[in-house]
Amino acid sequence: MLEAVWATALGQSEGLTRPVPTAVFVVFSVLSLVGLGRAMRTIPTGTAYAVWTGAGALLTVLWAAVTGTEPLTPLKALFLVGIIGCVVGLKLSTPDEAPGRAEPARHTPV
Repeated sequence: MLEAVWATALGQSEGLTRPVPTAVFVVFSVLSLVGLGRAMRTIPTGTAYAVWTGAGALLTVLWAAVTGTEPLTPLKALFLVGIIGCVVGLKLSTPDEAPGRAEPARHTPV
């Protein structure tokens, strides 16, 4: 969701010249990257980024369609379904634990 918020705010900022949409863009883009960083703790970078951007693109286009900013044509809807299929396929074909990112060892008292 954070991707859709910052992308929408960026579009409304008119080249980062409007203060409120620009501030929303900055805050939500940072929060979005924090979320991506957390996702990358357990899944590989390529998969995490593809899922993150795919989901963000999907939500951004859907939000634009719901708010009337951009029409949702049948062809566009078909491609959105394709994005959903690709995101699900990437996630299903990726192990839950990224190589080299095992949980840190816990120290037990002696």
